[in-house]
Amino acid sequence: MGGRGGLLAGAAATVALSVALAPARSHVSRAVPALVLVLPVLIGGALGGAAAAVLTAAAAALAFNVVFIPPYGRPQIDRLEDWVAFGVFLAVAATVGWLVVAEGERRRVAEQREGELRELNARLQEMAAREESLQAEASRAAVLAEIDVQRAALLRSVSHDLRSPLATIRAAASDLMDGAAFDDATRAELLDLIGGESERLDRLVANLLALSRIEAGALRPERQAVALDELVAETVRRLSRLFRQVRLQVEVPEDLPLVDADYSQLDQLVTNLLENASRYAPPRSSVRISARSLDGGRSVELRVADDGIGVPDHERDRIFEPFRRGEGSRSSGIGLATCRAIVDAHGGTISVERTPGGGATFVVTLPARVGVA
Repeated sequence: MGGRGGLLAGAAATVALSVALAPARSHVSRAVPALVLVLPVLIGGALGGAAAAVLTAAAAALAFNVVFIPPYGRPQIDRLEDWVAFGVFLAVAATVGWLVVAEGERRRVAEQREGELRELNARLQEMAAREESLQAEASRAAVLAEIDVQRAALLRSVSHDLRSPLATIRAAASDLMDGAAFDDATRAELLDLIGGESERLDRLVANLLALSRIEAGALRPERQAVALDELVAETVRRLSRLFRQVRLQVEVPEDLPLVDADYSQLDQLVTNLLENASRYAPPRSSVRISARSLDGGRSVELRVADDGIGVPDHERDRIFEPFRRGEGSRSSGIGLATCRAIVDAHGGTISVERTPGGGATFVVTLPARVGVA
């Protein structure tokens, strides 16, 4: 409907409700019209967005003052308790309007992500079909079997790993929309949950899009000089939600040689490794990310270690295969495959070792930027 339509709808509802309740104002407490006049704010915000919600809240506050607070008929307040009632109403109306607008925006983003996932699923199915048609008849049965495995793995990934964050976002948003009087801590917890699951969904979509580019042979780095210490610091800040149960140790010196890499792809590499470590690290254990210069400054080594269950010897190569899940894993199985593809595209290496005392340590080597201090 747009901002103007939402504002008109909210204003009309404010006038109608004020007129309807005015005859009974001397027989009911001021809490009744205060609660009722929040409804136009919901209508304005839902139909017209933030501006409509704010203006409707102002109109509802004015109506509440003029119609339901003595002296009636003019915007004047004489008693302290009436000032308190007016202030509480204005705060509640503004808060409700903001929550409605925020929930609407998050719902729009979630629906957009869902559309992107449907498009991506269609693209991957088309890629599988093209691969099937290009295989020789002698290996046709094996190729079809492999395609079926990949398709089943993709379906599991989409149905669980992608829909699960969406379900959580919708549930939390619905709780906020129900109109229940949440305290500040509960409201903050719900909003934080929506934010965390949205970020998780964004990482899953990024890995699936990267996988499609890998399958299409289109993962080509746009190289530049990258300061690894700055990139790691920014990634750690962005992923802070993942490390609330574990202690993150960062040991990346500022005087490292600059890495010759695609910044966004290197950011995705570090993100996937840290998310993988946080998933397997036991509560109150440590996750460590460190880096050092190798070969006289011609390359840089990055290590991400956890104290989890580790990787069995027979899985150390296969763990980088697409849709390969580790023991007890609930991940999509594409994050480490994306890491290997990014490292290979940069001419580096990636491997996994046993962390002393138990756990897994992922070791990445990348070329340094030649001729840059």
